[in-house]
Amino acid sequence: MIRYVLRRLLQLIPVFFGTTFLIYVLVWALPGDPFSGKCGQAACPAAYIAQMTEKYHLNDNIFVQYFKYLGSLFTGDWGETFNGTSVGELIATSYPITLRLAVIAVAIEAVIGLTTGVLTGLRGKGFLDNLVLVSTTFLISLPVFVTAIVLQLALGGNGLGWIEASVSEDPGIGELIVPGIALGSLSMAYVARLSRSSIAENRRADYVRTAIAKGLPQSRVVGVHLLRNSVIPVLTFLGTDLGALMGGAIVTEGVFNINGLGRLIFRGIQDRESATVVGVVVLLVLVYLLMSLIVDLLYAVLDPRIRYD
Repeated sequence: MIRYVLRRLLQLIPVFFGTTFLIYVLVWALPGDPFSGKCGQAACPAAYIAQMTEKYHLNDNIFVQYFKYLGSLFTGDWGETFNGTSVGELIATSYPITLRLAVIAVAIEAVIGLTTGVLTGLRGKGFLDNLVLVSTTFLISLPVFVTAIVLQLALGGNGLGWIEASVSEDPGIGELIVPGIALGSLSMAYVARLSRSSIAENRRADYVRTAIAKGLPQSRVVGVHLLRNSVIPVLTFLGTDLGALMGGAIVTEGVFNINGLGRLIFRGIQDRESATVVGVVVLLVLVYLLMSLIVDLLYAVLDPRIRYD
């Protein structure tokens, strides 16, 4: 297992360098004046342009710029915006909120999606199966921002009055449940369908028939033999989905006025704050790589046939 972990960590190194370099090039190599609009309606003074050019190493080759950025990043310096605000401080303020929102969304989609998928996969065709198929099709066909707006109108002040239209500056778990439902609604439908098809396929497998023939209780057959093997593709989806939800929370955070990474990266793109955009996306890359490693390690826990020798 240790050798496998070390090998996977070594494999993640070129992935990290490749993705972060691509992101850096796409952000900093965009055509146009990077200082446009930074000084209001007037053109920026030559002294300011020279100072910012030296600060961000814009006269250097793109490879030199990238490795200088990495050198600062490895020392904990995430860079600064054009107005001198630390990108690290902006991320430290926004990241915990988005992380809580994404974890709540993943938990909701895992619990509801897995439960409905397992029940319909075990029971086969019937009223519940048709209901789940219709419901998941409806959720998949709706954009996430529409789901968020509908929940806000239905549960907010104009509807039942259960939630506020906007969350507080530092929202707790209770305030993020409804935004989490909206954010995870699309993935929840996919999890339900994925687990349903996996359960329906594996319940006819030889090892399940053998367990039933040995007289094992239904709960053990389903919980130990069937579910552990069927949940592997769902686990893969959920693991990568955490990073996807954190990066894709822009619209949901905008609807509920959440000051998270989504709004931070949106403002960075809007204001052409390249250091902010690169910093946030590099963080999301690290989350993706970490979750990929954790999911791979959990495979052996769920399926005893998988061994990392």
